[in-house]
Amino acid sequence: MKKRTLGNSNLEVSALGLGCMGMSASYGRTPDKQEMIALLRAAVERGITFFDTAEVYGPFKNEELLGEALSPVRNQVVIATKFGFKIDPTGERAWVGVDSRPEHIKEVADASLKRLKTDTIDLFYQHRVDPDVPIEDVAGAVKELIRAGKVKHFGLSEAGVQTIRRAHAVQPVTTVQSEYSLWWRRPEAELLPALEELGIGFVPYSPLGRGFLTGKIDENTTFESSDFRNALPRFAPEARKANQTLIDLLKSIAERKHATPAQIALAWLLAQEPWIVPIPGTTKLHRLEENIGAVDIELTPDDLRDIDNAASQITVQGERYPEQLEQMTGR
Repeated sequence: MKKRTLGNSNLEVSALGLGCMGMSASYGRTPDKQEMIALLRAAVERGITFFDTAEVYGPFKNEELLGEALSPVRNQVVIATKFGFKIDPTGERAWVGVDSRPEHIKEVADASLKRLKTDTIDLFYQHRVDPDVPIEDVAGAVKELIRAGKVKHFGLSEAGVQTIRRAHAVQPVTTVQSEYSLWWRRPEAELLPALEELGIGFVPYSPLGRGFLTGKIDENTTFESSDFRNALPRFAPEARKANQTLIDLLKSIAERKHATPAQIALAWLLAQEPWIVPIPGTTKLHRLEENIGAVDIELTPDDLRDIDNAASQITVQGERYPEQLEQMTGR
C-alpha cells in the first residue's frame, strides 16, 4: 500500500483510508459485529492504516467496534474520531444539535479514549462548526488536549475557509475532512486552494457518492427504511435516473482502464493532489479489495482531461443534503 502525508504535518497514512460509519449506523441494517471486526483486521492486513470514526456513529458503537478490532494492532494504525455533536439522551436520534464548548470537547476526548481502548487519539476533528462557540476556543481546547498527550493532531470537518484560517492560527490544523467526489466538486472553488496555501491535508468522505458512483444504484434501487439516503434529495428516484450520465462516463473510462467505476472515481480523487486521502466506507471484503485496487490505477493527464471535459457537460441533479443539514456545512 502506498503512503501519503497529510499536508505539512508528519502524519503519514495509507493512500486510502477506511470510513467506518456504515459499520454501525446510517445505511439500514447494522452489520454483524464480529464480521466487522474481521473486516477491520483484514483492512490492516492489506495495508490500510487510516481509520475514520466518530462518537455520534451509533452513537458510541462505532468507536467501541474500532477499539475492540484495532487494539491488538494499535501501533500500526492511525485512528481519527470526532467531537462536536450533542448526543440525544433519549436514543431516538443520534444527535440533537451541536456542542463544541471546551469543557464538552474534553469530556468527549476522555470518553472516546476509553471506547477506542487507547491512550491517545491520533486525529481529533470538530465534526461540525458550532456557531455559538468561537473557533479560537475550540482550537485552544484541542491544543490543551495535545499538550496533555491525549490527542496528536487537530482536524476540522465541513468547515468554511475563514474558520479554517482562524483555527489554524491558534492550533495548526493537520487535515480538513469534507465531502468531495466527481458528483460533489464544490471544494475545488475555495477550499482546496486554501488548504494548499496553508499546508493542510484533505480527507474526502463519501468519495463514491454514498455508493452511487459504484454504478450499482439506479432509479429502481430501494433502500431499507432506516437508510439515511432515503432523506437525501440526490437519492430521489428521479435524481438517480438523471445522474446515470455520470455513471456512463465512469463506465466508459473504466472499460478503457480494465477497472471498475468505483476504482476510477477513487483514482480520480487520488490524482487531484498528493495530500488527498479518500476514506471510502464499506462493510464487504470484496468491495474493500476493489477500493484498494484504485491506488494502483494511473490516470494520465489525457485521462484526467477527458474526465473533466465530459463531467463538465453533466449537471448533477438534486441537493446533497436536506436544507437543515446543508446549513451546518461551510460555516
